[in-house]
Amino acid sequence: MTSIDTSHTEWLPLFPLQTVLFPDGILPLRIFETRYIDMVRECMRLDRPFGVVAIREGNETGQVAQPEPVGCSAAIFNWDMEVGGLLMISTRGGLRFRVRETRVLADQRLEARVDYLDADPVVELLPEQIDCGEALKAITDDFDQRVGRNNAQDYPFALPLRLDEAGWVANRWSEILPLALKTQQQLLELNDPAMRLTLIQACLKQQQILQG
Repeated sequence: MTSIDTSHTEWLPLFPLQTVLFPDGILPLRIFETRYIDMVRECMRLDRPFGVVAIREGNETGQVAQPEPVGCSAAIFNWDMEVGGLLMISTRGGLRFRVRETRVLADQRLEARVDYLDADPVVELLPEQIDCGEALKAITDDFDQRVGRNNAQDYPFALPLRLDEAGWVANRWSEILPLALKTQQQLLELNDPAMRLTLIQACLKQQQILQG
């Protein structure tokens, strides 16, 4: 079980990416840069997470990028080394955090001291939000019929499914909808899961996934 130090004294390795990781989200990564392979190996050795942060300025490769102020911890639950030295890992989103301070290591890796944010409270879908859960269930049912759940490591959503929880449903839609990176980041930073789902519902109606 990957442990998270919430004492605010440890430096958390950061992985700046052109994506947003949400709590309980599944994020596969294909890693080829030596600095991040070293980072992942160290995290696995110590059984500790790293932090995924969206890039505010810069690129995923080369010089260290400027991260957004809020990210999400990522626990590694599967890995494989491909021919040619590419490292494939599967991660699951944990707690959100706010960056307090950062430092750049000699190999251009980024670390931060962070304040972990509270997990979403368990809030059931409001009656007017039931269609969001039903539409997501249709997607999971289709996947179950085509692929099944024989190997939870290959399942696109973290199990068990929590289709009656506003935060969980909002987070999964935030991952699979074609949203701009900035929009995903704004959703991640919202502390109110019901409000997050309300905004997602508007996107679903705008994209005609739900009836207007």
